[in-house]
Amino acid sequence: MRIVHNPDHRLHTARHEMYRGRLVPCHETPDRLDHVLAALQQQPAGPLCLPGAVSDETLAVVHRPGYLAFLAGAWDDWVALDPANAALDILPSVWPVRGFRHDVVPHHFAARLGLYSFDAGSPMVAGTWAAARAGAACAVTAARAVAAGERSALALTRPPGHHAGPDFFGGYCFLNNAALAAQALREGGAARVAVLDVDYHHGNGTQTIFYDRDDVLTVSLHGDPMTEYPFFLGHADERGEGAGVGGNLNLPLPRGTSAATWFDTLDHAAQAVGRFQPDALVVALGVDTFEGDPISGFHLRSADYLRLGERLARLGLPTVFTMEGGYAVAEVGVHVVNVLHGFEARAR
Repeated sequence: MRIVHNPDHRLHTARHEMYRGRLVPCHETPDRLDHVLAALQQQPAGPLCLPGAVSDETLAVVHRPGYLAFLAGAWDDWVALDPANAALDILPSVWPVRGFRHDVVPHHFAARLGLYSFDAGSPMVAGTWAAARAGAACAVTAARAVAAGERSALALTRPPGHHAGPDFFGGYCFLNNAALAAQALREGGAARVAVLDVDYHHGNGTQTIFYDRDDVLTVSLHGDPMTEYPFFLGHADERGEGAGVGGNLNLPLPRGTSAATWFDTLDHAAQAVGRFQPDALVVALGVDTFEGDPISGFHLRSADYLRLGERLARLGLPTVFTMEGGYAVAEVGVHVVNVLHGFEARAR
């Protein structure tokens, strides 16, 4: 398996996030990726390589140009408000809720920040844009390798991506790596692509990006949004709209779901992917389904990730993995590598 890793991920090293009404140390840290790299040194799963470049035009197929321009200039705009801000992370504090206008982009940075975000838990720092853009390049490079004939590839990057929508960030995500990979596969010749999201949290950004399209199926099994973040998308009745009706499948599960029930649901998801008859698969690989994850609530154990990899390989599709969540930091590397080894063992 080709593994495309992000050399710039440490540029995104934030201090705090707002969590349940107080500032806490960020759960999404550089150590997450470093643990995966360390695990790969002990149990190699394929060659490590660096990403190629990703163009503005490629990003703009998935994300709106105004949003991309905001991300690219956010740090400079933040410091321009007050030079003292250079010592602080960026966190939004005001949002345009129901009845407010979304079609006018305000001049004030704090208002633009709220316009393009949906939570106060996704801090930005001086290097966030560079890290996110390099991560997007990892996803596109991995997808292009698979489109060119490789069986599988992993975009090993952070920050994660599946919560980022066409013009919003949140959930630690700024650019949607899974969506960029799916689009790159389409442009590489795949007539139909499926995105299967196995992160604990619903991929609300990915769903939004493809909700009205019939060429990309989005399937997600995740914590029930009645009680679990991101709360406002991920219900079972969200099936797509327009040309995309029937192209979105949400499989919400209650907090405390056992591994047995989770794998039964994964089989349901895999059957939906099979019926769609895609030419390629993108797996939004979150390992925050682990029973010890500090901000999640399923009960998978380390060995279950070998089984997950094997089940994904049984789909028999060219596959791109994008790294998403997983916040039991010391175990993240083992779990990701187990998925890769399980996949490779079955795919041979």
